[in-house]
Amino acid sequence: MAYLLPVDPITTLDEYLATDYGGIGISTAMELGEEKTIEIIAAAGLRGRGGGGFPTGRKWQGVASQTGTNHYLVVNGAEGEPGTFKDRYLLRHNAYQVVEGMIIAAYAIGAMEAFICLKASFTEEIEAVTRAIAEMQEAGICKDCAIRVVEGPEEYLFGEEKAMLEVIEGNSPLPRLLPPYEHGLFATAPQTGWVAKDPEPGKAGRFYSNPTLVNNVETLANVPHILANGVGWYREHGTQESPGNVLATIVGDVQSPGVFEVPLGTPLREVIEMAGAPEAGVKAVMSGVATPVITEAMLDTPLTYEHMVAAGTGLGAAGFMVFDQTACMVEVARLASHFLWIESCGQCPPCKLGTEAITDRLTRIEGGAGSISDITEIGGWLGKVNDGARCYLATEEQVMVASMLREFPEEFDAHITGGACPRPREVKFPKLVDLRDGVATYDETYYLKQPDWTYLPLPS
Repeated sequence: MAYLLPVDPITTLDEYLATDYGGIGISTAMELGEEKTIEIIAAAGLRGRGGGGFPTGRKWQGVASQTGTNHYLVVNGAEGEPGTFKDRYLLRHNAYQVVEGMIIAAYAIGAMEAFICLKASFTEEIEAVTRAIAEMQEAGICKDCAIRVVEGPEEYLFGEEKAMLEVIEGNSPLPRLLPPYEHGLFATAPQTGWVAKDPEPGKAGRFYSNPTLVNNVETLANVPHILANGVGWYREHGTQESPGNVLATIVGDVQSPGVFEVPLGTPLREVIEMAGAPEAGVKAVMSGVATPVITEAMLDTPLTYEHMVAAGTGLGAAGFMVFDQTACMVEVARLASHFLWIESCGQCPPCKLGTEAITDRLTRIEGGAGSISDITEIGGWLGKVNDGARCYLATEEQVMVASMLREFPEEFDAHITGGACPRPREVKFPKLVDLRDGVATYDETYYLKQPDWTYLPLPS
């Protein structure tokens, strides 16, 4: 049973309040109080839908219990993971539940202000959430709450939680060293060394750490439903360790790409079939670029955090890129590695240099000019690419490329020994611009992006 995605988009507050859950979550939270509200979310077993799957109630409790000067809430809607569109789809269909979830979370942790971060290019989603916030404020549902919509850059790292805080503060999306619950928004405590920092904007006196909660859009969309319907109702969906529904994006070599709401525990194969499995058969699936590749033999794995890890991969943000039997996996590895190289910020030299070197050698192999020494070089870089890393990007390169070499050695060997690619058809890298009515639109300008985050001119 779907509950996150309505049959028809909800576009007004009146439509939202006419549902059997709209607004009930806020009133329930106010009756329960902050601590009891957090206990309900923890008992429900809601896990973060941004990719990590961390228990939401535990995360709320961790921030609420911190003794910093102020608390803040940040909602991550940057959605830069290739093959993923579920947050944008969710905001288009019902932004009100996301805003209600924000209000509840901010109340529970004692946040003085909340921010929802979206890429500036997400104009339709920005309009939807801005309208929902304004209507809730005018109706008194969001009474005295301060919510700001932050329009950020296109960079992949905008979606990294430490880098997102930098963007909110007016800086580039360069990941910090310390996590948000230790060094949150507008913190004046030193992050490294003892460099003085200006006081928090609009405040006087000495301020130190401001513990900040960062949750994904989809995570908070679940919150009103849990409080309106109860823990028992929520746990009727999904599994014991991974309760609830999940929004799965299916793109690539399928007949009708889309976003599908399914109970956690649904086999991946079933979800792919909802999008129309490729006629040539599935060779591989990637859950974004953050986890090891999923092979055809793993397609019956249930979509839960624990089952996917046990199978040797991960659920991630449930954005699945499907490749059929005609796809060249050397080319897929090159495209994914190129994406991570381009998006690396360069603060950690092993990451920027390593992703570049790996991409260069994958390019040589894919083009028929590679040798076994290129595989050796790739292996060497995989062992050190994430040395001293501030974020997970370099580890994504490590686990993704290593899994390609491990699962498809015959394809790499064919390129090295045979020269020309035996599967020369073009593979599109699914960095999504839009997804509607069974049609996925990919970002063609992305191929012009340079490692310093500038773009080459459009071809004349």
